[in-house]
Amino acid sequence: MTNTELNTHQNTSSTPNTVLVTSGTGKTGHRVVERLTALGVPVRSGSRSGEVRFDWADESTWGPALAGADAAYVAYFPDLAAPGAVEAMRTFGGLAVRHGVRRLVLLSGRGEPEAVLAEDALRESGADLTVVRAAFFAQNFSEGAMREGVLAGEIPFPAGDTAEPWVDADDLADVVVKALTEDGHAGLIHELTGPQLLTLADVAAALSAATGRPVRYVPMSGAEYAGLLERYGLPEGEARWLAELFATLLDGHNSSTTDGVKRVLGREPKAFADFARDAAAAGDWQG
Repeated sequence: MTNTELNTHQNTSSTPNTVLVTSGTGKTGHRVVERLTALGVPVRSGSRSGEVRFDWADESTWGPALAGADAAYVAYFPDLAAPGAVEAMRTFGGLAVRHGVRRLVLLSGRGEPEAVLAEDALRESGADLTVVRAAFFAQNFSEGAMREGVLAGEIPFPAGDTAEPWVDADDLADVVVKALTEDGHAGLIHELTGPQLLTLADVAAALSAATGRPVRYVPMSGAEYAGLLERYGLPEGEARWLAELFATLLDGHNSSTTDGVKRVLGREPKAFADFARDAAAAGDWQG
């Protein structure tokens, strides 16, 4: 599946007047904010400590952030598969429509059954909804928790030899902005991946070549990974949930690529080796 049409109606509205970007300082949120700003689209960058306060854990912040917006990028934290996400999406969607928001673009996980339930809950709002289902981000190795592993020369993770089509977060942000600002995306699911399947051993080799320092993949069990997360300070329940989620996502059912990026943007998605080269040139692994 690449782009799935869920209904036959198309957006008939023009570029939105104001877009709320939830999690506006996050990995994808800040990229969407930058692109919308460059296009001259008024943006509200919602975050827990910014000028526009928005906190997924505090429903009292949702209404004020939505007031006056007519479109929103919905990037739920911690994950659409997390407990409580379905009800959060149902509540947020209803509130958004009551505030006059007519277009929603939702970041979702690829191959996550629980996330589909959250998608459906947001769809109940009746707003024009576009769902963007993404593979794991390449930027997890340059901006996320795995960056420290790259700097240390070891990437511990419970992936075995499963191959993943790592997608570049810049490609995803470009797709999101298209869906927010152009017609024809209402009711669609855009499933985004990178252009090739890579195991974590392949990823480590690409990172070694890009950084000029040895990086190796250290496979571990889900239980071992949960223990590692606990040592990093995560509560036991959260650590166990994350390890179980990764085990589910990396069981091989997502080991395929799609043409979602090309269908929306008219170009091929960025290859992982190119991401690694560019991130190294930008100094992302200067520790």
